[in-house]
Amino acid sequence: MPKPLPSRSGLSFCGMHLEKSIIIVSKYSIKMKRVTGIGGIFFKCQDPEKMKQWYKTHLGFDTSQYGAKFEWQQAADATEKGYTLWSPFPDKTKYFDPSSKDFMINYRVENLEALVAALKEEGVTVLDEIETFDEYGKFVHILDVEGNKIELWEPAAKS
Repeated sequence: MPKPLPSRSGLSFCGMHLEKSIIIVSKYSIKMKRVTGIGGIFFKCQDPEKMKQWYKTHLGFDTSQYGAKFEWQQAADATEKGYTLWSPFPDKTKYFDPSSKDFMINYRVENLEALVAALKEEGVTVLDEIETFDEYGKFVHILDVEGNKIELWEPAAKS
């Protein structure tokens, strides 16, 4: 079996978007990116519609039923666009369970199946099975060391 290599990390700036890619070298010396950026910020509030309207009126957010999309270009390929979603949820939502926090962060990943396999091997709590939605991509939820629910997202391939 090959000897493990150390992890490397790279940090690059792309306009207002900060993209941090960490390349993990597994015990088999296979390089795999894990998180490639922030896909969304989700938070609880008393009145999501009122909240969206306030942000639209006062801060210029272009809101929809899901919140607001902030588009940006990939650092590695400026012709490829991505986005970060800002999304208020009702304060009674169960979507963030089992976490007791009023927020959840969605992280973009490159290869969700390989990442989930590695996380399970590392003892990370994976809450559900990978779900695929044709228009959006693949999703799964995990817990961090403090019990915060995290959503991992591999965006759908461009066709």
